[in-house]
Amino acid sequence: MSDTLDHRLFAYRPDLAEEALKGQVEAKRFVPGEPAHVIEPVIDIRPRPDLSAIIDSQALYGETLRVLDRRDGWAWIKCDRDDYVGYVYEEALELGVGKATHEVAVPRTFLYPRPDLKFPFSLALSIGSRLNIVGDAVTRDTRYLLLDSGEAVIASHCRPLDGAADGDAVAVATLFLQTPYLWGGRSGFGIDCSGLVQTAFAMTGYAAPRDSDMQAERLGAAIDPEKDGLQRGDLVFWKGHVGFIEDDGKTLLHASGGTMTVTREPLAAAIARIANLYGQPTGYRRVSPDRQ
Repeated sequence: MSDTLDHRLFAYRPDLAEEALKGQVEAKRFVPGEPAHVIEPVIDIRPRPDLSAIIDSQALYGETLRVLDRRDGWAWIKCDRDDYVGYVYEEALELGVGKATHEVAVPRTFLYPRPDLKFPFSLALSIGSRLNIVGDAVTRDTRYLLLDSGEAVIASHCRPLDGAADGDAVAVATLFLQTPYLWGGRSGFGIDCSGLVQTAFAMTGYAAPRDSDMQAERLGAAIDPEKDGLQRGDLVFWKGHVGFIEDDGKTLLHASGGTMTVTREPLAAAIARIANLYGQPTGYRRVSPDRQ
């Protein structure tokens, strides 16, 4: 079996591989995978079916994926959003593609059993969660969207999937200020540095890779801060870390393992602080509208 393909993005094991890899890897069986969607608020994706394994990433309510294998309560999956591969609890999934018309557009919100905020909530949902909306209702001047399940969500907390997206990824990232840092996190309940970048771009309609090394290779184009300067929305990379340049090019906005929150700090101070642990920045990149 070839080990040249990234196991985070290509599903292959000695016994089983995704059908698209026929001729590229060796495996006893190749399968297309079964379509499924997430039915819990956030599910952790791990590199192996073991609760002691680290969290590599997460999938959110309503997101779609393919199930390649199921055994002992675990599902081996590949996410449709970013091709991420890993293991999740099987009970967190429902087979079938699922329908979605809207997505949550604020860091966190609630699903209610009925369109009334006085009812105990059913689920807490993160930004980016996908919902199938079939109607609306107004209770005491608050407008709700109604799901096909009969549950309700605050209308102003959602937006149509086919609607225009805000093009300012930094503005989206600022919504996460003070959100706890979580290794592998990509939700409004906890997020890591590359999860913040991916989510912020996703809410502007731009599909970004999941991990910082992938983003350093594939997002936008490399720039030289001395020659090109730094502007709002540029990305600065370290080995294993990434953050947004904010405002005048002198402020870094990032999910920080130092403060364990999404925070902003002077870029020069961040570079000096991080240098003690991980060295100098490894690169800078700019994502322009014409490259999206």
